[in-house]
Amino acid sequence: QVRLVESGGGLVQPGGSLKLSCAASGSINDINAWNWYRQTPGKQREWVANIIYDGTTYYAGSVKGRFRISRDNSKNTMYLQMNSLKPEDTAVYLCSVDTDTGRNWGQGTQVTVSS
Repeated sequence: QVRLVESGGGLVQPGGSLKLSCAASGSINDINAWNWYRQTPGKQREWVANIIYDGTTYYAGSVKGRFRISRDNSKNTMYLQMNSLKPEDTAVYLCSVDTDTGRNWGQGTQVTVSS
C-alpha cells in the first residue's frame, strides 16, 4: 500500500504557473508508474500525465508543451509543473501510483485558474 499526499494547488490567473507535489510513503519500491489525473464536477476523471519506472514521461494532448511531470526519487515525490495555465485547467488534481497489486490515489488538490 502506498499513501499519497498532494499539495501546491491554489488560485492563479490565466497564463500563470503552479507546481504541484505528490509525496509518497509506504511500499515505495513497488511503484511501477506515477500518474496525474484531474477531475471537474460532472466530467469523467481525465488523465493528465505520467512517468513510468524508467523515467519515460507521457502527456495528454491538452497539456503537452505546457505541463512537465518529474520525480525526485530521493524524496519519494512526484511533481507537476504547470505553465501557461488556462481556465479550462481548473480542476481537482489527483496523483496516483500503479503497483503490482493495484492503483493507489491521493485526495487531490484544487487548482483554479481565473482572473
